[in-house]
This record gives sequence, C-alpha cells and structure tokens, in this order.
Amino acid sequence: MHHDPTATVGLLLLAAGSSSRLARPKQLLPYQGQTLLRHAAEVATASPCRPLVLVTGALHDELLPEIDGLPFHVVCNDAWADGMGGSIAAGLAELETASEAAKVDAVVVILCDQPLLTPEIIGELIVQFQATGQAVVASAYAGTQGVPALFSREIFPQLLELRGAAGARELLQQYAHLPTVDFPGGATDVDTEAQYAALG
Repeated sequence: MHHDPTATVGLLLLAAGSSSRLARPKQLLPYQGQTLLRHAAEVATASPCRPLVLVTGALHDELLPEIDGLPFHVVCNDAWADGMGGSIAAGLAELETASEAAKVDAVVVILCDQPLLTPEIIGELIVQFQATGQAVVASAYAGTQGVPALFSREIFPQLLELRGAAGARELLQQYAHLPTVDFPGGATDVDTEAQYAALG
C-alpha cells in the first residue's frame, strides 16, 4: 500500500448489543454526566473520521436521542443477536452508501463501552495506517490486540462477510505483526455491573 497522508477514514460505532450480562442497556449507562453511547459518539465526532455510522440493533429508538446534533448515519442491524460480525458488515455497507464515502480509504471500528477512548487514540490509529501502509492497525492493551481498530479498504470484503460472533478480533488474529497503538485504557470495558461500578 502506498503512503497516503490524506487518507479518508470512516468510523463505525457499534451499539447493537443487548448487554446480556447487565440488567440494563450499557449504551445508556451514565458516565461523567452523559451516557456511554453519547460519550463514545462525541469522541468519534471529535476524531478526524468521516463519515460516522452508528450501528443499532437490540435498541434503536432509545439510542437515537444520544446522537442528537452529531453527524451520524444510523443503520439498524436486525440480526444483532447473531453477534458483532453482522453489525460490522451492516455498518460498513451503510458507510459505503453514505454519499461522502465514495473515497473512504479505511474504517475505524469502536465500541460504546470503552469509556477511556479519546479522539487522540483514534487519530493515532490513522497516523499508524498512513505511516505503515498496513491493512490493519489495532489497539494494544492487556496483552492483546483489539478494538478500536482500523481496517483499510482492501479488508472491506472480509468485513462485509463477517457473520455471527466472529467480530473484529478473529480478523485481527490473522494479522500477526500488525502495527498497534498503545491504549492501556482499552482494557476498561463494561460488561458487568462490577466493571461499571469500577468506573466510578
């Protein structure tokens, strides 16, 4: 891949799940005066990424107010229960139809339950992509590589084929020596009430 300092990078914010291990939707949990989803959406908006796509699923109408005033396209993944893979595929398909997306060179995938994510981390993923020309750039935390991750256009066909629980992580494992961005805060996520309580 050629070095492209003007890469256009879209973003998928995945919020389709039902928070099965929580008794309430994690997307709407309060964090520092706003919901986790609003926080993630504002981080995405402050990043260099455009267009922005929110993928809903288990909840849709309840989530729309959280992106009020932010420049998101929204797609509902009716098959959300099948797992993250289909949500990535649905979001990418929407991204590709967004009018300004004709020339997207890559896409960043983020979740709404990594509250320590910053626009700077997203920016670092893009910088690494531009500097290395690699097809995939991941975040490194807790001894693993995961999301947020950036996937170049050459990976889009594989993303569009994702189904079921095979989310981005399985795809990332195919790229053993991929460039990474250190994001220690990526290990902080919210799947249980205990994890949420630990956020303070």
